[in-house]
Amino acid sequence: MLGHKDFTFVNVHIPFEGSIAQTDVSIPYDQIAGQLDKLPVDRSAKIVLYCRSGRMSTEAVQVLVKQGYTNVFQLAGGMIAWEKAGYPISLNP
Repeated sequence: MLGHKDFTFVNVHIPFEGSIAQTDVSIPYDQIAGQLDKLPVDRSAKIVLYCRSGRMSTEAVQVLVKQGYTNVFQLAGGMIAWEKAGYPISLNP
């Protein structure tokens, strides 16, 4: 998907433990409802969330759906699965 990126890529993990290339914004999962201004205004725009394991992104997806976002996804297994698949994680914030 990152090869033909057509979505906003959001790191919701706290505290910072790394990020994936092409991340657009980092928003703490427990503050996402208060930082909607960092996300697309169009609530049907594609948004992909990730965290370290998937727990925080699951919670953040639920919040966004309650806020009216209709095209929200998460990276299954988070950064742990990403690394296991052989992809790099950047440790620079």
